[in-house]
Amino acid sequence: MEEVFEDELYSPGNEDISCSITQNWTQQAIECYYINSNCKKCSLSSGHYSFICQMPRVIESLLATVGPPEEEEKLKTA
Repeated sequence: MEEVFEDELYSPGNEDISCSITQNWTQQAIECYYINSNCKKCSLSSGHYSFICQMPRVIESLLATVGPPEEEEKLKTA
């Protein structure tokens, strides 16, 4: 029988956040920031995705590391 190591079966859970999305403001993060994380106003809310939204945690991390998005970024999402 083949030996299986735990790390081979690892799949990130909904509680895990990718480091890449907490380094700079993405269009989706900016949208979420300006709608105050109100999922009912989110452009993705009608997508019926099977994941738990982590954007409020991403925004919290972005604010702590890079600060709020630039005002001109808001105009790009409008």
